Amino acid sequence: MGKVLEMVELGQPILRKKAKPVSDIFAPHIKVLCENMLATLEFANGVGLAAPQVGELLQIFIVCPDDEPIFIFNPKITYYSKRTVKDWEGCLSIPGIRGYVPRSDVIRIEFTDITGERICAEAEDFIARVFQHEYDHLLGKVFLDRLSSNKDIITEKEYKALGDED
Repeated sequence: MGKVLEMVELGQPILRKKAKPVSDIFAPHIKVLCENMLATLEFANGVGLAAPQVGELLQIFIVCPDDEPIFIFNPKITYYSKRTVKDWEGCLSIPGIRGYVPRSDVIRIEFTDITGERICAEAEDFIARVFQHEYDHLLGKVFLDRLSSNKDIITEKEYKALGDED
């Protein structure tokens, strides 16, 4: 079991830098980082976490929408649908804030998984949104950068009052 890492919050420069590819996903320090990232994600009760959010400028993120974590290394999004859908997003690095973010509803992705296999897949709806959100972290972007208007920002308290909380 990994240890819970400190979350990097908006304002810390690392969140605005581009992550570097992982050259050896089987390296011992990468294995430890992945275990720690998973422990951190579970502790925070999130659905995704990128390495820059815990202070590591590496192209790694975890997507965990259904209790089955998927470790993503060196991803590329090769296709974005023209159709976009706006929905509420939050971020572990931006506590207390939600944004109504437009995202492509279908994407195609390529990445290396934790076994070293190169995966090509299509994601849609919520999973596509989570992938795009985490992928943005690897590019030095946060969801606030994707907003159509700053009027699309609300507090967590107001978000919960909308009744959209699961």
